[in-house]
Amino acid sequence: MSYDPFDRGPSPVGVRTLHLNDPARGGRPLPLEVWYPATDAHRGADLEASSQDSYEVLPGFPAVTQEAVRDAAPRPGSYPLVMFSHGFGGHRRQSTFLCAHLASHGYVVAACDHTGNTLLDVAQLTLMTRSGVPIPDTDEMIGEFIAARPTDVVTVIDQLVDGAAPDLRALIDAQRIGMMGHSFGGWTTLAVTSRDKRIRAALPLAPAGGASWMPVEPLRAALDFEWGREVPTLFLVADRDTLLPLDGMRELLARTPSQRKRMVVMENTDHMHFCDRAAEVHEMFRMMPPPGAFEEAARRVPPISELAPPDHSYLCIRGLGLAHMDASLKAHEGAAQLLEGDVPGTLARRGVRVAVH
Repeated sequence: MSYDPFDRGPSPVGVRTLHLNDPARGGRPLPLEVWYPATDAHRGADLEASSQDSYEVLPGFPAVTQEAVRDAAPRPGSYPLVMFSHGFGGHRRQSTFLCAHLASHGYVVAACDHTGNTLLDVAQLTLMTRSGVPIPDTDEMIGEFIAARPTDVVTVIDQLVDGAAPDLRALIDAQRIGMMGHSFGGWTTLAVTSRDKRIRAALPLAPAGGASWMPVEPLRAALDFEWGREVPTLFLVADRDTLLPLDGMRELLARTPSQRKRMVVMENTDHMHFCDRAAEVHEMFRMMPPPGAFEEAARRVPPISELAPPDHSYLCIRGLGLAHMDASLKAHEGAAQLLEGDVPGTLARRGVRVAVH
């Protein structure tokens, strides 16, 4: 087909870390990762292990790489901005497979750490509780994040548009902004879409806030679907999601007010198929879950060997996520035709099984 959102885009990808903060909330730290199209001088360097950016997921752990070049020269142009929100206990580089893919196709993508709710925070909490410290009150903790997370994203958008990084600001078309996120970040995607009228496309990935045996009632109650405008919305979800089952996804889809909404269900996948190094993250969660309800969830999680290969979910998420943003933010006819056509057939020809609702 002439339009192919599944392959890497034509631009090399640069990445930069900014250290923002929110003065209105006592200088709340907002470490930010930004991916963007880079000049041809960096062609191939983003895909070569020896020249790719590397970073530590946790202090003292072996470094990992992402398909981007640290501080590469930006490619001049005007690009849509897409925000990404990580999951509970995630981090801003949680899903670089998706963020870098969008950047290679002409997007500026930004993701902040939600301070207090990152992988490092949850790891520290887990160690404390296993040494005898009482588990914090779940509703109180979730309530703090319900208030903080959407504000984090809106603050980052404001600061990027206001020129926090002038050379990157020159790349951003502030009239074309999209929002995406995974799990608690999927909830954040829906919450920010309601709150910030600049959002013109939403991509919730296995979002929290629907029916679940997990303690999600505060999340469900906090979602406001009075959007007051049309926002094309694509849900990408997992059919064997242990933490946030499919019934909850259907509920959120039904509540979404958009006339241009759809949900694609990836077969034989679980909640961690949306993360970089999904097999490793899946098994780590299964063997070493955070305290509380997550420990019960871990007992239900099948081994990764019983599930679809992560590469299958990556191909689906990258391709359909890009097509959704292209159709919504770039008015790309080929992208719209792909999404309105035989999506299961398109994916099946690439060895990936999905269903569309």
